[in-house]
Amino acid sequence: MLGLTDAETRALRRLSTPAKIQRFLDDIPYNLEQKGETVRSPRRVLRDRTAHCFEGALFAAAALRVNGKPPLIIDLVAVRDDDHVLAVYRERGHWGAVAISKFAGLLSREPVYRTLRELALSYFEDYYNDDGERTLRAYASRPVDLSRFDRIGWMTAEEDLWVIGDHLTAIRHTPLVPGAYARRRSWMPRRPYEAGYHGYPGRSPMKRGRLGPSA
Repeated sequence: MLGLTDAETRALRRLSTPAKIQRFLDDIPYNLEQKGETVRSPRRVLRDRTAHCFEGALFAAAALRVNGKPPLIIDLVAVRDDDHVLAVYRERGHWGAVAISKFAGLLSREPVYRTLRELALSYFEDYYNDDGERTLRAYASRPVDLSRFDRIGWMTAEEDLWVIGDHLTAIRHTPLVPGAYARRRSWMPRRPYEAGYHGYPGRSPMKRGRLGPSA
């Protein structure tokens, strides 16, 4: 299938539900890019057993595709922070997501959201930077169907897939929060900040910034 070996196809078919795909991503180390920036293809994620959020979304989209769903991703845009990429899917007309992140609140979502806006907005409270500032501002309101990149063999490429990242940067994004709110800065309470700072080897939650009270 689309350049995958039989063994790769079997491995992806075993991830036959979004929950199984999420479990695979939860079980591999988060790619901290300590050896340089990468955009691994699903083949390389299977082989290397590591992924950051973009690589995890590409992998999840490939697994969804092998199991009969379209390979869709969306981009969440932040200020003073990294963007976040999700693989999205629909069940009975509702949207869900699969994702990998070093923050516990930015992982999967159950398929209960009527629109992509509802789904994207569900990430707002738990989307924050090291200083504890809530940073989510916009989202790609139309999912990107990765089949448009079949010509470059995105599922099996050995080279980094920067072209997909460039496409995500270029497409239209829709604001998620009111303009007045977007112009100011909002800070996390300390307790959810520390609870959500998950899976980041070698680092404990930052003690700087303007965190709010614990309760």
